[in-house]
Amino acid sequence: MSRESEADQPGDAVLPGALPEALRAELVAFRRDLHMHPELGNQEFRTTAAIKARLEQEGLAPRVLDTGTGLICDIGDPDGARPMLALRADIDALPIPDAKAHCAYRSTVPDRAHACGHDVHTTVVLGAGLVLAGLHREGRLPQPVRLIFQPAEEILPGGATDAIESGALEGVGRIIGVHCDPKVDAGRIGLRHGPITSACDRLEVALDGAGGHTARPHLTTDLVTAAARVATEVPYLVGRRVDARSGLAVTWGRIESGHACNVIPQHAELSGTVRCLDLDAWRQAPDLVHAAIDEIADLYRAKSEINYIRGVPPVVNDLVVTELLRDAMAARRGAQSVEDTEQSLGGEDFSWYLEQVPGAMARLGVRRPGDRTVRDLHQGDFDVDEHAITVGVELFTAAALLGAER
Repeated sequence: MSRESEADQPGDAVLPGALPEALRAELVAFRRDLHMHPELGNQEFRTTAAIKARLEQEGLAPRVLDTGTGLICDIGDPDGARPMLALRADIDALPIPDAKAHCAYRSTVPDRAHACGHDVHTTVVLGAGLVLAGLHREGRLPQPVRLIFQPAEEILPGGATDAIESGALEGVGRIIGVHCDPKVDAGRIGLRHGPITSACDRLEVALDGAGGHTARPHLTTDLVTAAARVATEVPYLVGRRVDARSGLAVTWGRIESGHACNVIPQHAELSGTVRCLDLDAWRQAPDLVHAAIDEIADLYRAKSEINYIRGVPPVVNDLVVTELLRDAMAARRGAQSVEDTEQSLGGEDFSWYLEQVPGAMARLGVRRPGDRTVRDLHQGDFDVDEHAITVGVELFTAAALLGAER
């Protein structure tokens, strides 16, 4: 779906770097090609090759990451004196079928789909890079810029950590990114100071003890009761040991134990998630969860084995960089094109970059204005209003130009 929004208005300032019509059409075609050929995390070889070829065609020198997929590319002349602004995109798809019935560019790969908008993120950063490369050749790029095309965002703890280990942030002073939002109209972005996503970890618990006959529970470790108490008491204990405003919550998705009504089992398992709105509370979460589980298990003489799997911390937007994005969008499309957004309970590994450098993520509107159909990410029929590509490119190019002044 490609269109121009009737709501678009001229921005408050005239900046170079608007998207030419020919490049606009090329980027739409590039996005559709990616959409037809989705690749899972750390398998994005075709995607990486397509990005690399287009950047090299522009005379740039992209470098594939050490993991073999994903790449970084510098525009301008990094001299160490001026920290670079990084533009980040994630390039992987999801292991779900594309359910769009009548779409010329639906996925050609069974059980694979770009159902989270990473194809749009990739195309936006590519397009911004091509525009900024042109400005650099004309001597109008005031600061060096790094493009980061990151693999494996959908795989915990996220491909951002591999990109960082490959040197993606060396020489970078700030980083910005966008994420598609099907609840925001194309032509608009959503912004928020502070946390804009949440942390999400995985939790697996095994309980063991002496089993036996239900007629003699005093001779056993009553594992079913122990597992039930862990399931009900641990969320309560954890929630009472941090500030309630942190939103630290343990939620179970599976509990399993036993096979017969008159046999007390020797083994029980629980698994679930730990979600958190606050960065400091997220850092405390593993110790708090371990302590709470051990306390309950000890009451029932059960041996506990805990596998706490770190996911990602919350994305915490830097105030200054968030305002840079606000001003960049206002310069392109007017102050009315920016709306406030709420903190999501979803996770995003963009947060790992923000552990190293200040940055911010914007919600990129992809809903066709006037369409009030309720859609969400990670669904097989996900699609976007492709006007969002133009908006994203012009947002990033304006941020690169305005950011140098600050």
